[in-house]
Amino acid sequence: MRVSKAILLIILIIVIVALIRPNHRENPPPSSQYQRAANNASSDLIRLGQKCDIFRGKWVPYPKGPLYTNTSGCGIEDGVSCIKFGRDTEYTKWRWKPDGCELPVFNPTRFLELVRGKAMAFVGDSVARNQYKSLKCMLHSVARPVNQTTETGTRVKRYFYTHYNFTLVYIGSTHLVKAVDVDPFSLKPARLHLEEPDETWASRVENMDYVIISAGHWFSRPLIYVEKNKITGCDMCRSNNVTDLTRYYGYKKAFQTAFGTLVDRLNFKGTVILRTISPTHFEPEYWEGRGNCVRKRPFTRDEIRIDWYLNMFLKVQMEEFRAAEREGRERGLRFRVLDVTEAMRFRPDAHPNHYGHPPGHPKRYADCLHWCMPGPIDTWNELLLQMLKSENKEGSEDGKGLL
Repeated sequence: MRVSKAILLIILIIVIVALIRPNHRENPPPSSQYQRAANNASSDLIRLGQKCDIFRGKWVPYPKGPLYTNTSGCGIEDGVSCIKFGRDTEYTKWRWKPDGCELPVFNPTRFLELVRGKAMAFVGDSVARNQYKSLKCMLHSVARPVNQTTETGTRVKRYFYTHYNFTLVYIGSTHLVKAVDVDPFSLKPARLHLEEPDETWASRVENMDYVIISAGHWFSRPLIYVEKNKITGCDMCRSNNVTDLTRYYGYKKAFQTAFGTLVDRLNFKGTVILRTISPTHFEPEYWEGRGNCVRKRPFTRDEIRIDWYLNMFLKVQMEEFRAAEREGRERGLRFRVLDVTEAMRFRPDAHPNHYGHPPGHPKRYADCLHWCMPGPIDTWNELLLQMLKSENKEGSEDGKGLL
């Protein structure tokens, strides 16, 4: 009898332990101090004044670790995996401090809840891929997506977050319009058909809820412009028979065509987000090829140099954005700006430079265009999260980052 009672007591204890045991998590627990802070902190902006502009501010010291590392297994490409190839981590210990508020630590769970049941596409060149990869790594600690890519090559990538029914897509496009003879290793002009969108992206975005579109420094290379099947001009083509229309002409026309494509496609009901151009930091003082970017800390405001070319690209982007926003409003479309230009002017220290390949490999050109991962490019997605929250809460239609 006593044996039976003892057996029953053991069975009862086992049942109770099974009932109170925490549910098994499919996803791994957060692995960094940064992530623990994200889970414990509010993901709402902390206002310090009446007006908060998340796109204007300064970089302040931040000794805590990044949200992920080069060993997190989230697929960082070697070209931007700077720490893997010997870069110190000091450049990761700065945080963007907006004017008038505190930017919360990125909360990957909150991000995924906001995009539950939706689809988001990053459309643009390799810097757009840089941001897309950054977001994928920032979400890695709470969710592992399923690779649904069916296309060969690297121009289109599609991942599906099953638990959140969220689709994340990258669609590569150097110029947003149809481009022929694009070769990064040749000075032969690329031929841009300025009135035709690049169908690689244009044919894939109609069902997207968010299209984050960008283009940039490919327009600083030799170009020939084609309109109505005729060559109408060029930039740096060195032809006496073709009018030099400058790089900004092609840039303006490309954004007109890209925005016009999104407005005119009646099945598209999503939000268009313009990610503004990010600066390069090739410095002639350290000239080798195009220059190096060897700085170890952010610029102070006094150290920032006026970049006339960058300012012109930004001016063109914003002019075409505002025109498209007015036109799109008539169809009920939302246009927003993710302005990263100002913040990234301060970060000459955060490019791969020569840390995109193993030491001892034949020296290549310094990469002062892309951004190390982890690094300040992750801030772009922290800003994106705040925009999504603002849109979710307020349905704001001003297209700005003022909260």
